[in-house]
Amino acid sequence: MLVSLIRATNGHDLDAIVDCFSPNYRNETPVHPTRGFVGGDQVRRNWQQILTSVPDVAIEVTRFVVGGDTIWSEMEMRGTRRDGSQHLMRGVVIFGVSGGRAEWASFYMEPVQEIDGDVNEAVKNAISPQTEAKP
Repeated sequence: MLVSLIRATNGHDLDAIVDCFSPNYRNETPVHPTRGFVGGDQVRRNWQQILTSVPDVAIEVTRFVVGGDTIWSEMEMRGTRRDGSQHLMRGVVIFGVSGGRAEWASFYMEPVQEIDGDVNEAVKNAISPQTEAKP
């Protein structure tokens, strides 16, 4: 499934990409729960938008491990948007596979931020209480 997804994505073949996913595919995005979805129709809409917006998109899997019907993958997605700006995402996707198709995934891909502070600032921001607006 993972090899097929890489080939289809790097070949910009929407039908082949969609075929890598079950019609009842379930995508969970634990860091952004409202982004989760169910169904092959949404897979098609998502990938159509990606292929249209980043016509040279390519995926590289940097590490993966297969355990039974689960694939843990670390990957990078890159390309050039139509406005000439760079598209770069990295992260982990854990796939549950059945019959050669993804049945579900836990999706942890995020846009790469090149200038967002150092580790000390990141830790401080992560543990600081959120400030509430005063009436």
